[in-house]
Amino acid sequence: MRTLTLHFADTALPTLETVLKETKEVRVFRRAQAVREVVKGQRLQHVSEALQFTYSALRKWVHRFANQGVQGLLDRPRPGRPAKVTCELEKHLNRLVDEDPLDHGSLYSQWSCRELATVLAQQTGVHLGRESIRCVLKKTR
Repeated sequence: MRTLTLHFADTALPTLETVLKETKEVRVFRRAQAVREVVKGQRLQHVSEALQFTYSALRKWVHRFANQGVQGLLDRPRPGRPAKVTCELEKHLNRLVDEDPLDHGSLYSQWSCRELATVLAQQTGVHLGRESIRCVLKKTR
C-alpha cells in the first residue's frame, strides 16, 4: 500500500473536532471521526480496520477533506427522482391521522389509507397511493 503524502492545514484537527460536536448526520460523523484519526497520524489501514471502513473509502474521504475541507465529507447529490414524501408532508399526514375522519366527510370513524390519500391530496395537492401512505405511517408509528 502506498504511503499517504497529504499535508493538512494546522486548523484541520480543530475543524474536525467542531464537526464531531455539531453534526447530526451519522455518516458525516463517522467520516469525520475516521479522518481525524488519520490527521492525528494513524495509518489508513489501522483506522479502516478499527472503524470498519474499506481502505479505499477511507482514502477517498481523507483526500476529499484535504482538498475540500468539511464540504468534502458531505454526501454528494444522488441521481434519480426526488422523493414525493417530504418531511413537511409526513408531518401533515401525522396531524391528519390524529383528526377525526368524520370531520373530513368520511362515512367511517376510522381512517383507511385510501381515505387518507384522498384527503391529503385535497389539502396539499400531492397525490400518493395507499401503499405510500401505509409506508409513511408504518415508519412513524
